[in-house]
Amino acid sequence: MYVIYDSVEGLESSSLVRLKGVTVGRVNSYHFLPNKKVEVELAITSDYPISKTSIAELSGSSPLGGKEIIIIPNDEDSNLVVSGDFLNARSKLGLTDALAEQMVPLKDKIDKLLDNANILFANFNDILDEKAKSDLRNSLAGLNKTISEFSGVSKNLNSLLVENKSNLNNSFKNLDKTTANFAVMSDSLAKANLGQTVKNLEKTLASVDKIMAGMQSGKGTMGKLMNDEAMYNNFTKASKELELLLQDLRLHPTRYVNVSLFGKKEKPYIAAENNQKNKLNKLLINYGNFT
Repeated sequence: MYVIYDSVEGLESSSLVRLKGVTVGRVNSYHFLPNKKVEVELAITSDYPISKTSIAELSGSSPLGGKEIIIIPNDEDSNLVVSGDFLNARSKLGLTDALAEQMVPLKDKIDKLLDNANILFANFNDILDEKAKSDLRNSLAGLNKTISEFSGVSKNLNSLLVENKSNLNNSFKNLDKTTANFAVMSDSLAKANLGQTVKNLEKTLASVDKIMAGMQSGKGTMGKLMNDEAMYNNFTKASKELELLLQDLRLHPTRYVNVSLFGKKEKPYIAAENNQKNKLNKLLINYGNFT
């Protein structure tokens, strides 16, 4: 039987022909055709029924690049081949060929990456002139100095912590005690029934608001006193007249009290005092109006 391939690189004249993993023949020979394709002659030694629609696949037999032909039969086709017939050809890349095929674009990418790296290093060398290199060295030296100073600070901090370890422990103990006391106080507040206290306070404030509203509307003695201007004026006038009466009583007691403590005769009442009595009566009337 014969098969025509575009290329048979790696195929030898003694390469195996397999079908379902079983060796059924070998490659007899191959030669170029006028159309520059390769015709391969197969010597089949097995009596396995091979249909004319079976495929002869050129495949890699090993990772090193060796080739063999794998016949993929079409068992549903009853039209069998005879000596001198051609099988359908198909090529399958081996591991080495597939790897080589994938390496081609990868190689192009690596070449491009190396070119960019060369440009980057060239630009970097242009940037790092002598002054820039000197500045970089000074920066590194300053960084080393800073790291050394930080190391010294860390040592001092460690010494400080060691020296004050006992004080820190006492502080943490006091903090724990304070936290415990706060927890106890929180429990006490939780048990104090603050909700009922707040309700009572709201009730008391509502009563105070009611009283204040009554006073503002003129209800009760305080409300009348606050809103009745005439009563306020009478009260002010009565207070003033009471003050004058008390002052006159202090300066002229004989006008109001005439009692002999040692058997003396009572002094006659002076008629001029009627004016003061009228003031007292008026004061009493104003006081009655106030109450």
